[in-house]
Amino acid sequence: MAERVLITGGGRGIGAATAERCRAEGWEPITIDLRDGDIAADLGDPDSTRKALEEALADGPITRLVNNVGMIDVAAIEDVTLDQLDRVVRVNLQSALLAVQALLPGMKEAGFGRIVNIASRAALGKEGRTTYAATKAGLLGATRTWALELGAHSITVNAIGPGPIETPLFSQANPPGAPATQQIIDSIPVRRMGQPEDIAHAVAGFLDSRAGFTTGQTLYVCGGKTVGLVTV
Repeated sequence: MAERVLITGGGRGIGAATAERCRAEGWEPITIDLRDGDIAADLGDPDSTRKALEEALADGPITRLVNNVGMIDVAAIEDVTLDQLDRVVRVNLQSALLAVQALLPGMKEAGFGRIVNIASRAALGKEGRTTYAATKAGLLGATRTWALELGAHSITVNAIGPGPIETPLFSQANPPGAPATQQIIDSIPVRRMGQPEDIAHAVAGFLDSRAGFTTGQTLYVCGGKTVGLVTV
């Protein structure tokens, strides 16, 4: 039986590309998403999330996890509401915590685990992204903390910070054809938008059983934007 990988938000975009890459690696992806996943769930609702995790684990332990689900609200700081903050925290951060807690007993029993948290380059700061940046930065802090706590069990925890990736989530916040969107693309050092497969490739590396000496790290897959911006 193929080793299973649980992917939250795996119905489209980066999650779907990661699932496809897992199949190519010989793993069996199990996706949880509001729509188009193997298991349907509202990952912003703790009861729905717990029920989906129980369903995923019904066939036995899962020792690889990709916390990919994410949502974004674009708003200047003076316009951010507490309801927005609460919803983004529940989707981007709370779901990751619940998933790790659900899978952790099986990982510890196996003496092996791979956890990959999909954060964002926006965690370093981006206008209009208070709730998104804060929750993705929270994932980076959690990544480092969980790596320290779980290393003795041969469980690694790493994060990936995608830059501009051509997904529905990116287009939602950055309308195609808008001058601001084109400015983002023009400023990327490699001179192109990233594709979901670029992130899936990085995820596969962290999930590999041979990647046991890398933990607590953040890999920015951003076309060079964390290095600096190209002058246009």
